[in-house]
Amino acid sequence: MNPASPWWTPSRHADRRPLLRTRNRIQAAIRGRLAAEGFTEVDPAALAISPGNEAHLHGFRTDAIGNDGVPRQMYLHTSPEFAMKKLLAAGEERIHAFSHVWRNRERGALHSPEFTMLEWYRVGESYERLMQDTVTFLRLAAGEAGTSVLRHRDRTCDPFAEPERLTVAEAFQVHAGVDLMASINVDGSTSADRLAMELDRIGQRRAADDTWSDMLSRVLSDKVEPHLGAGRITILDHYPAAEAALARKVPGDARVAERFEVYACGVELANGFGELTDPAEQRLRFQAEMAEKARVYGETYPLDEDFLAALAIMPPAAGIAMGFDRVVMLATGAPRIDDVMWTPVP
Repeated sequence: MNPASPWWTPSRHADRRPLLRTRNRIQAAIRGRLAAEGFTEVDPAALAISPGNEAHLHGFRTDAIGNDGVPRQMYLHTSPEFAMKKLLAAGEERIHAFSHVWRNRERGALHSPEFTMLEWYRVGESYERLMQDTVTFLRLAAGEAGTSVLRHRDRTCDPFAEPERLTVAEAFQVHAGVDLMASINVDGSTSADRLAMELDRIGQRRAADDTWSDMLSRVLSDKVEPHLGAGRITILDHYPAAEAALARKVPGDARVAERFEVYACGVELANGFGELTDPAEQRLRFQAEMAEKARVYGETYPLDEDFLAALAIMPPAAGIAMGFDRVVMLATGAPRIDDVMWTPVP
């Protein structure tokens, strides 16, 4: 494959076409499994009032011009989450969507500013059920690709092996020698000073103005993530509540939340929650996230008031988002996300 040639040249397309055909088979297999489980496929609108209210997610802004010629600021969604939760409030119980989503400031071997996200929700079920779903889908992907392993660069992962399940605190202790919980108070608030002491002790680089969240991200990317999904799938569970703006807290322990991520070959593939359904608490979390966004990036996004209103009648549920293109990458061994996209972003 000649990466210097545009993707639309016949020779390069011929090289990419087997990967793209495999992509279609994987998508069909997952759709079939979801249908067999009683899921309804939905098609959320991409234009939204808010692209999402997490500090480090960046949306694409546009103007929707009405018949009166007056522009209305809108965004391309970074996830179909808000729209899908409104459907849960409306009465849907098992839904999924293969949605194109848009995230600014993201481009690289594992990132595209436009990509496909598979998101699904189960009403009245625990978030552990989503862990089982994800493992099933990764096994289906490997099967459709005709392989027994997932691969990224020189790393491999056997999706058919029993997954490893670690809490974030356990992963920090095992892979970085960091006592993360020593920096989290009983109410879920965090201490940057205490975490800074841990980083200094192990010789981890940090900036003088790093927040607690900044330091957590540094350790996660430098010390922890390279070890996750090595040889078998890793489920990283019980994220600190401060890092789970849309997840409910673990009963009996306000320090951590019902949030998990799934890794293979050191690559994050999915992010799942036991969903927060308290609109007042969700508003406070969004406001805190937007205050941090304003501090770091000098901008904020509006809150979707319809979403917050819908939370008041949304039933208990678990939901998850999976980066579909990344799953195809690992199943086919493709080195870059663009290699498995029918028409890569220019």
